[in-house]
Amino acid sequence: MTTELFSPLLLRSGQVLRNRIAKAAMEENMAGAGQLPDERTLTLYRRWAAGGAGLLITGNVMVHAEALTAPSGVVLDEHSPLKPFAAWAEAGKSGGAVMWMQLNHPGRQVASGMPGVVWGPSDVGVNLGRHSGRFGRPTAMTSRQIEETVTRFAVTAHRAERAGFDGVEIHAAHGYLLSQFLSPLVNRRTDQWGGSLENRARMLLHVVHAVRSAVPPSFAVAVKLNSADFQRGGFDADDARQVIEMLEPLGVDLVELSGGSYESPAMTGRPADDSTRAREAYFLDLAKDLVGTSPLPLMLTGGITRRVTAERVLYNGVAVVGMGTALTLTPDLPERWRNHREADRLMEPVTWSDKALAAVASMARVRHQMRRLARGRDTRPGTSPLLALLSERRKRRRALRRYRAWLAGTRNTTNP
Repeated sequence: MTTELFSPLLLRSGQVLRNRIAKAAMEENMAGAGQLPDERTLTLYRRWAAGGAGLLITGNVMVHAEALTAPSGVVLDEHSPLKPFAAWAEAGKSGGAVMWMQLNHPGRQVASGMPGVVWGPSDVGVNLGRHSGRFGRPTAMTSRQIEETVTRFAVTAHRAERAGFDGVEIHAAHGYLLSQFLSPLVNRRTDQWGGSLENRARMLLHVVHAVRSAVPPSFAVAVKLNSADFQRGGFDADDARQVIEMLEPLGVDLVELSGGSYESPAMTGRPADDSTRAREAYFLDLAKDLVGTSPLPLMLTGGITRRVTAERVLYNGVAVVGMGTALTLTPDLPERWRNHREADRLMEPVTWSDKALAAVASMARVRHQMRRLARGRDTRPGTSPLLALLSERRKRRRALRRYRAWLAGTRNTTNP
């Protein structure tokens, strides 16, 4: 087996990744006042910047101030001051990595009790059985709301470029808004935005076109896409293959493959249909099929923790290896790999029988580690998922009060 793990990758925008290792997006949930990145976020990204990855992708930044996945989410829209984002970009690039911002709209995946809007392609709510009440009931978007949302993505991308980021990644996976439009289970529209795959992909394609038109050619534009939703009758690998082909003429640099949603949390290794229980490289089998037909370079994220696994992913034709949890536990893992060392400890999976609750606890435990890094501390892989979940719920209540007050107040409309 040969490896290109530490070889550069030239993207069509002309951007060069110094190696094939990426810090994949993970929602930090640590916005400061005004839903802006603060010193905690900068400290966190300086840790990752020093770790040796070729690409850092931020956690999802919201394009619509009234639609957040959680009350401590970061917002970048036409009213946001750019100085905090410029500092974020500088922190991420301080070690030589390329820094991209992930852009997102949650659609229907908005927690109940949040102010603002809960939108979807149709009025189909998130089905989590007895946990379904955790999310608000969505209303179907009007054509005007769809067009306005497309514009919001373009505005945020343009402002990210002004702030000094090297590129953006458009989030169309994990059951968020663009993923909802792609899913025949969620998108039940009968107009130009629903029905056939071409219609269901229309919003994503419009977003990509608008973003690409709003930034210079040297600015990278990537898309995060589910390799499959892991739900019977949902978006599948053949759909992913066709969508990747649709993206190629639009100037996309890279497509990141992941999978699942809150309803089927395959991104945590436990999809609802039990179709994959792999402990490493969850989506490699699907990626191998897509590599053969993809006109664009692919990045694979999900369950990669060891160098030998990363090399196997590249050996099968994937261009970039994405890692989230592994780099949260061991921020210098790329440098360790370069020196033929591995992580000292890994985090054991949360195997509670309630998959929905286990997925939430798993993400809470990872964010707990991020907060430790943001305070300049080392991580603790043995942290109890239950304690992490309870701690996050307390922090969420405080953040919700701040977010409500901010959203209700008069926002500064000057864009420095």
